[in-house]
This record gives sequence, structure tokens and C-alpha cells, in this order.
Amino acid sequence: MLRVEGLQVSYGRIAALWGVSFDVGRGELVALVGANGAGKTTTLKAISGLLRASAGSVRLEGEPLERRSTVEIVERGVVHVPEGRKLFPEMTVLDNLLLGGFSRAARPHQRARLEEVFAVFPRLRERRRQLAGTLSGGEQQMVAIGRGLMAGPKLLMLDEPSLGLAPVMVEEMFRVIGEINRAGVTVLLVEQNTEHALAIAHRAFVLESGRVALAGTGAELLANEQVRQAYLGI
Repeated sequence: MLRVEGLQVSYGRIAALWGVSFDVGRGELVALVGANGAGKTTTLKAISGLLRASAGSVRLEGEPLERRSTVEIVERGVVHVPEGRKLFPEMTVLDNLLLGGFSRAARPHQRARLEEVFAVFPRLRERRRQLAGTLSGGEQQMVAIGRGLMAGPKLLMLDEPSLGLAPVMVEEMFRVIGEINRAGVTVLLVEQNTEHALAIAHRAFVLESGRVALAGTGAELLANEQVRQAYLGI
């Protein structure tokens, strides 16, 4: 579904990505893992059009995306749930969710998708009239992912969905991400929680200093001695 080849991105004169290449197959859950500053978030921003690559290509189902606007990229089915949730805190849960289904392609399906989101996150139905800024961190992350699902994504990109959550909520969040993928949504997951990410990923890529250093199935990388020492502290 997604093919990234030779992606290079710089912040001014500082290079952040050096020829990053990977692919995501339809229906897969693929993880990008690595230390802070490895280039994981930059990769997602380049795919979704928030950053412009200086070289390389991004293709969705064979169609080039790298010169498209963010609006066009969303319309084509790539949805980016950013690190830090980026909700509208003074708006209700319901209004935050509805904004996710505001593209031309998604608008006719708002009511049906809202019910699908409430089925995944029943707590959001209870909180739908509550201001998003008054929710707990875990509930806010539910809203952020739910807002992404409202767009009906072909590819759902999640950036650090477990960041700042209590341990019990981290377990729940990864369970839900696995369920979303099993329901047919292709997922590209960026996570510093390497163990949890690799445990649910079909395949994964390890980024180091803006390059892909390792690749394999989630199980293979969990068993890899270099990964265990560098990222799992084992």
C-alpha cells in the first residue's frame, strides 16, 4: 500500500533523514521504532505532507504523494494522528471527532463512522458532551485516534500513542490498536515503547540517526540481541 524510497528530510542545514526506505502492505501493522531523535516523527510528517522531503519518493497504491498538499493526502486516505494528540481542548469530544470526518470523502459517512468509533471506545460515547481538555490523558488519546478513524483511513499513522499514559492505559491502548488493525485498517505505528510495539507489529523497522538500521518481523526484532540491549534494556 505504502512505499517510501530514499526519503531525505532536513531542518535547515541539519539532515534528519538519510535515504529512508520501507514499505507497508495492505492490512499490515508496521512499526517504526528507535531512540529519541532517530527520525521517526519526521518520517510520518514527510509522508503526511507536513514536511517537504529534499529527495526520495512516497507512494500510496502506486500514486506519488510527495508533492501533494496535506489536504490531498488526507483525501487519498492517509491519516496522521500526531504525537501529543493535538485536540481542540475547548471543544467537546463529539465536535473533535466530527472534525476528523470533515473531508469531502468522509462527510457522507460521519454518522456511521461515529458509531464505529463509539464501538471501539465506549467511554467516548459517555463523554461526548464533555470538553476534550477536561479528559484524562488516556481518554484524550482515545479521542485523537477516534478522530483519525472518522476519516475512514486507508493508512492510519499513529505517533507515540502511549506517550504519557499510565501503565494500565498503555496496555489498553496497544490492545485497541491491534483490534483496529484486525478490523482491516492498515497501521503505521511510531513508538518508543519498543517492546509493546514489536509485540503487535507484523513487521518493523529500526531507525538510527535518520537511517533504517534493522528490519524484520516484530518477533524477529524482539529476539534480536542488538535490539534487546539497545531498546529493551535486556
